[in-house]
Amino acid sequence: MHGGGGGRGGGGGRGRLAFGDVKSQRELNASAPKVEHLLRRIGELFVPYRLALSITIALVLVSAALSVAPPLLTRQLFDVGLFPKHGQPNVPVLVTLVSIMVGLWILSAGLGVWQTYLTATVGNSVMGALRIRLFTHLQRMELAFFTKTKTGVIQSRLQNDVGGVAGVLNNTISSVIGNTVTVIAALVSMIILSWQMTIVAVILLPVLVVAQRRVGQVRARIATKTQESLSDMSAITQEALSVSGILLAKSFNQQPAEIARYEAENQNQIALQVRQQMSGQWFFAMVGIFLSVIPAVIYLVAAWLITHNVAVTAGTIVAFTTVQARVTFPLMGLLRVALDLQTSQALFARIFEYLDLHPAIVDRANARPVNAAEVGTVAFDNVVFRYPDAGQETPPTLKSVSFAIEPGQYAAFVGPSGAGKTTVSYLIPRFHDVEAGRVVFAGDDVRELQQDSLVRNIGIVSQETYLFHATIAENLRYSKPDATDDELVAAARAANIHDTIVSFPLGYDTVVGERGYRLSGGEKQRVAIARVLLKDPPVLILDEATSALDTISERIVQSALDEAARGRTTIAIAHRLSTVIGADVIFVVQGGEIVETGTHSSLLAAGGEYSRLFAEQAGTLSAH
Repeated sequence: MHGGGGGRGGGGGRGRLAFGDVKSQRELNASAPKVEHLLRRIGELFVPYRLALSITIALVLVSAALSVAPPLLTRQLFDVGLFPKHGQPNVPVLVTLVSIMVGLWILSAGLGVWQTYLTATVGNSVMGALRIRLFTHLQRMELAFFTKTKTGVIQSRLQNDVGGVAGVLNNTISSVIGNTVTVIAALVSMIILSWQMTIVAVILLPVLVVAQRRVGQVRARIATKTQESLSDMSAITQEALSVSGILLAKSFNQQPAEIARYEAENQNQIALQVRQQMSGQWFFAMVGIFLSVIPAVIYLVAAWLITHNVAVTAGTIVAFTTVQARVTFPLMGLLRVALDLQTSQALFARIFEYLDLHPAIVDRANARPVNAAEVGTVAFDNVVFRYPDAGQETPPTLKSVSFAIEPGQYAAFVGPSGAGKTTVSYLIPRFHDVEAGRVVFAGDDVRELQQDSLVRNIGIVSQETYLFHATIAENLRYSKPDATDDELVAAARAANIHDTIVSFPLGYDTVVGERGYRLSGGEKQRVAIARVLLKDPPVLILDEATSALDTISERIVQSALDEAARGRTTIAIAHRLSTVIGADVIFVVQGGEIVETGTHSSLLAAGGEYSRLFAEQAGTLSAH
């Protein structure tokens, strides 16, 4: 598609085979950041929320400390309150100890609610900021990135991948800090109660840590495959359930094929999800059994200690097993968080992989605004260009193209399909950068200009008009958000669409549907023209704006285009030569080169390529 140079965006479109394929996904995953790098970058995401994190950490520490107190009070409750060395149970001491324990539990519960609120707020804020950061970064990417990547794959990064780390972001802080402090405090308490029994209780923990790491590595690999599958499902959904996709499927009666395609990927997703959830289940089952068996082993160890004249009271045994039981859930929580962090590395890697992409087209440090005194002049100076994803062995789309257009001129680019006409329209607003030569706008190389200023001075009406699923008024105001109703009407009148709009029951509040499918082709084009007129740019680019319309619609739209072109530098990319007969200058493009230049009459008289094309189209029209 690049060889001929035409092509919408050098290989863009809705094709299923070319973009976002499995190979590219493997390449993306292969280039993902390493674990250490990821952990540092994940930590940086929390920096703006230092205050909330500090409060959360303080609450976690207090909660952890409070959680250790009741088991220690339990020993006093048994040894002093229930079973004192002399006499009956000490009721006043019991009441005091129980009251303290109940108060600690109530306080812990309240602190837990506050902690959960802060954790949820920070986690979701980080996730939201990450999503906005990714969306903003993608907005800065050059056009070539989007022509070689499926929309569904990009959507999956924003939704599935960022959403997938939400749980980790929400739970990591409280789980890691709280559970770590709880485990440490509990171990300290256990050592105080009996260092001998503590050794027995923790002797196998290193084995659990090693096993957990191996399980985590397996889950991380499965998570990568799962996200790739989700990306494919998003791409299929975006393609098949868009208006264009539905029309295509219905036109060829391919709904069963689309269902089968989605069902196959869905089955793959189910299998991967089951594998991910089942991975580690035996590990946690063994951990649960191990932690459950420890109290029984402790009783045996306590009996052995007592028989060897080591002082161990009943209260000590009860308190120790109580503390050890309280270690179970925090320890399991730590192991699960560690697994989640390992699993989430695949998601973070995919997110950071996009964030680490550098836009190919950015403003230079000394970029300047468009020179208002010379706005309207456009020129190419020996421009050579090939699309970014085309190999160097592919012939350039444009080969040493040079031309100059004066302010107020109506210039047309004509030629056979694939000659490179549309590419010219992409290079003027700097949607791509040239390989060699210069694109000059208002006297300056476009690479020296601020992109915002450059695009603000250019209006584009393309063949593939894009309207949002919104009202006509909202679509018009996309080019000028602060436009008044009178300005909307004036632009619509100039585009010859006002009468049509007011004929709708809701007028300018009519919702046009996805991509404007509730409007006819001619109506959509005239709304697009009105949108550009509202912007009021000094340079207008018309990219085959009437080639997809019927004769009557073309005549109406062409009239609107003629009105839009009045008083502006206009660059028309035309397939139908009848639409550019009145152009001030016509450039004939063939094979990526300008082969002829002149007016309609002079080019006809020359008897060259333009004359041949015109005769060919005239013959086709007369045949019809």
